[in-house]
Amino acid sequence: MVKINTEEGAIRISGEVFTTLAGAAATSCFGVRGMAKRSASDGLVHLLKREAMGKGVRVSFHEEESAISIELHIIVNTGVNIPAICDAIGSAVRYKVTQATGVKVLGVNVYVDSVMPE
Repeated sequence: MVKINTEEGAIRISGEVFTTLAGAAATSCFGVRGMAKRSASDGLVHLLKREAMGKGVRVSFHEEESAISIELHIIVNTGVNIPAICDAIGSAVRYKVTQATGVKVLGVNVYVDSVMPE
């Protein structure tokens, strides 16, 4: 949870807000099939449904700087330029989260866990 102090009082933003914003921004980028989660039981990567996309996002809070870092696990379509997609996702997530919350995003790490055909 991030706490922002204003003249009128304090604003607290939960981690779920950040995971939802980051997941939505990432999946809206071209070439992204969806968010991914690795199963602990069999080690396989699973494509998450739209309502569970937050499970493919991890947010780390940096209280001393009132900032966050975001880690995304994604599945991409075959035939796409993976470095270009990761770069676009990082920019989109950083912009959307900062625009919606005003919280500084220190870093966005994108992990491509699988490639799937369209």
